Amino acid sequence: MADLDQLKQKYAGVISTIEGFSDLGANLEQVDLDGEKLHLKATVPSTVVANRTWDAIKEADPTYADLHHEIATSGGAEQPYTVQSGDNLSKIAKRFYGDASKYRDIAQANGIDDPDKIKVGQDLNLPVIS
Repeated sequence: MADLDQLKQKYAGVISTIEGFSDLGANLEQVDLDGEKLHLKATVPSTVVANRTWDAIKEADPTYADLHHEIATSGGAEQPYTVQSGDNLSKIAKRFYGDASKYRDIAQANGIDDPDKIKVGQDLNLPVIS
């Protein structure tokens, strides 16, 4: 018999990934058992965040055989983001793509010639990166 606490521990990275985007509208609506599977129901704000969530799922278990997920996207493909104090493109790339080196893709998508020259309050559109 599946144990809810064990499954929550196994997929803790997925849960924390979704919760880590709550400031942008992600909402973890339900975490419970569906038979022998962990049932996660969530809404995320964009395809970019959905892809980051999928990365966390694959990291927990590439087959996700014991997971029943309902992850809906409430917005478009790109993720709008406003630069916060302490941000740099590498930090933003790490958060949204799990890879700090993707900062170049963010710079290119936003017409930023010098990735070291972003400003607090600057609006970015984070593209879907394959």
